[in-house]
Amino acid sequence: MAKSTAIYWNPLHPENGQRWSPVQGLEGMVEELTLSIDDRTGEYTRLTRFLPLADTSAFDAKSHPYPEEVFIVSGRLYDHAFDVWLETGHYASRPPGELHGPFNTDVGCVVLEISFPHRTPGSNEV
Repeated sequence: MAKSTAIYWNPLHPENGQRWSPVQGLEGMVEELTLSIDDRTGEYTRLTRFLPLADTSAFDAKSHPYPEEVFIVSGRLYDHAFDVWLETGHYASRPPGELHGPFNTDVGCVVLEISFPHRTPGSNEV
């Protein structure tokens, strides 16, 4: 099976605001919207929205055993692990195990994430 598909729509349009879900443990600060997912592999494309003044410092930095790509769609986000402000247009292709975060923002930020949970070291698809 492949990732789910959708016809053109605008996830950033206010009429689609009810489609966003709060991120567990970060309610009122961070929301997410899955755009596409492969139920077999877990590969997904998602938008993560950090609301103005969001701060995930209580959760420290994190890493995961799979690669992911991130693109800053709008706003800006401070990544403490890299000591850098990520602004609209910034992109990264993270290798498995790379530490990132915690994050905070002053004005808010929307991040596009493409994650590959099935591509872990030792798998045939890394």
